[in-house]
Amino acid sequence: MTRNLLRALAALVVLAAAGLIGWRVLAPAEVLEPARGAYPVAVALPPGTTGKVTQAPLIVDDRLRVYAGKRLIKADGPVGEEMTTTPLWSYRRWPAQVSGVVAVGSTVVGRWTDGELIALDGRTGTVAWRARVPAGEPFSDRTGATAVWTPPGLYVAGPAAGAVPGAGSAVLVGGGGKVLAFSAADGSPRWTLTLPRGCAAPFVTGGGQFVCGEGAWEVASGQAVRGWPVGPSTPVGCDVARSGCAGLRDAAGQGWLTGGPRPVRTPALDAPEATAGGNLVLTASGGAVTASGAATWRWAGDAQVLGVRGTKVVLLTPDRRVVVLDAGTGTRTAAFPMYVERERVEPWQPHLWQVTDAWVAIERLQDGDYYTMDPSVIAAI
Repeated sequence: MTRNLLRALAALVVLAAAGLIGWRVLAPAEVLEPARGAYPVAVALPPGTTGKVTQAPLIVDDRLRVYAGKRLIKADGPVGEEMTTTPLWSYRRWPAQVSGVVAVGSTVVGRWTDGELIALDGRTGTVAWRARVPAGEPFSDRTGATAVWTPPGLYVAGPAAGAVPGAGSAVLVGGGGKVLAFSAADGSPRWTLTLPRGCAAPFVTGGGQFVCGEGAWEVASGQAVRGWPVGPSTPVGCDVARSGCAGLRDAAGQGWLTGGPRPVRTPALDAPEATAGGNLVLTASGGAVTASGAATWRWAGDAQVLGVRGTKVVLLTPDRRVVVLDAGTGTRTAAFPMYVERERVEPWQPHLWQVTDAWVAIERLQDGDYYTMDPSVIAAI
């Protein structure tokens, strides 16, 4: 009798220990490793490639490179480092997956598949604020390019013209037929909108309007915009996260510039090969890139327009050279091959990319697969 009791007790102890181990392994967990060094200084480098990395980098504040893994967000820097370095900070959660990552200033905001929206201070890696949102889509590719450059259902908007820098910036989250707006500064909710049917492929304009289907709403207030061009619309000249879009083409294919408080009809943007940047319309066709709008010029050569930031127009030529033009005059200010030193030079196709005031990063593909083990190349512009 005593022997059987001891055996039963021993079995209970083993089961309890196994349960404890299982709980510790399987229970939801968060591991935060805050910054181990100083916030990188923004440095102006001569134009040219500076390095390549395995994961796609979200360039933040022109100081940090932020990467998304399946269950991890981490940062290194400065941006011009030749390769991936020891993380400045990292934030890991389990079992939730990273759905998307955006940045406003130095604040890095991640959306997770368990419905958490978590903002990290990019300077320290510490949690700045949290909010509950609809569950995000699962992590989808090896390099995290989708998560950081085209995050599903995640958008950002800057302050209105003339506002104090940083004031009025917002993070928008779509899901479950709704869009929720939060202050980027502290995560406080601004408004929630139930979207009409047929609302697909949303985007945010440079003028601060959330556009979806046949409607548009002011990011600052959530109020519908009257007299908006008939949708559904196709955005052009967007930043990462389908945000800051400089223009659109409406349901009839008519072009509009959208960098101000109201869209401006712009016939030059009607052409399917035309795009926008700031107050410029850029058309790449017939062996040249032409500009109209705020400036008029012509640059001779075949190229794809990657983006316009400040006074820089950034192009990619068929032989995979980046060309930088002055936005006001069309004068070439820089040109260099988008390969690092001692790298094999073969044709590749641009997949996704990011252009900032000082940098361009491109994820490269070759025949549908990644170009080398480190497919994302970074260059100063």
